[in-house]
Amino acid sequence: MQGHEYRATVTILLLAMTDNRTFYEKVYELVRLIPAGKVSTYGTIAEQLSVRSAARMVGWALNKADMEKVPAHRVVNRNGELTGKGHFFTPDTMRRMLETEGVTFRPDGSVNLEKHLFRFSSPSSQLHHP
Repeated sequence: MQGHEYRATVTILLLAMTDNRTFYEKVYELVRLIPAGKVSTYGTIAEQLSVRSAARMVGWALNKADMEKVPAHRVVNRNGELTGKGHFFTPDTMRRMLETEGVTFRPDGSVNLEKHLFRFSSPSSQLHHP
């Protein structure tokens, strides 16, 4: 297990022990675990929170996030498309931030998920929405 995977697992286990956080706070905690050069999807984050059907809510949470504290640019849709790009300073900001971190894109403009998808190493049942 690599260092960032171990930290992610430990953090997820700690989050699972506390139910006093809001859904948005739990989303932010998970997004902070995604290392530079990797991305996750709205659905994967919702699944980690044991609310697979809440992918849209993850997007709403990230729309409200403090971009200085939450790397929301590292979350894309299930196809690797930058559907959140409209919530950044310019429509190109999200892509530029990802490229700066080494994320590569396919010819259609979507993230190369085969190479850059971050896989949380804990089962989704470890986090519960109160």
